[in-house]
Amino acid sequence: MTIAPARLRPLLAALPLGVALLMTTSACGESNAATPAQSAAPASTESAAAASTESAAAAPADSAVKEITVTIAGHKVTPPPGRIEVTQGQTVRITVTSDAADEAHLHGYDKEAELAPDTPATIEFVADQTGLFEMETHGSGLQLFQLVVR
Repeated sequence: MTIAPARLRPLLAALPLGVALLMTTSACGESNAATPAQSAAPASTESAAAASTESAAAAPADSAVKEITVTIAGHKVTPPPGRIEVTQGQTVRITVTSDAADEAHLHGYDKEAELAPDTPATIEFVADQTGLFEMETHGSGLQLFQLVVR
């Protein structure tokens, strides 16, 4: 099967953006590492305004609190790291339990939690920025998951 050049051009044009996004979100450097990824999925101001005028009773099921629970034992993350999607404006509650002292950090949102052995630590916030954000531990350097806010 041959791919027509007209269909290949958009894919090739998006490739550098995808590589840049991957490189930006995989580095742990500064806490605002996810900032470039935010511009990759701009939010419509019209849809944001419409969403804010809806009543709580008319809000979609996506507006419920998104619970994310992660356990670290023997340097193994459960569930295995992956992408978790939430809707912009949704409340997110992340609970991390580790068998060792460490620090959990959500890049881009600058949310941190000190992890004490076998004691759950919770981070709760409203996902008001769109983009791809990495959640990791700083001491052991484990990736816990990637949060996608659309």
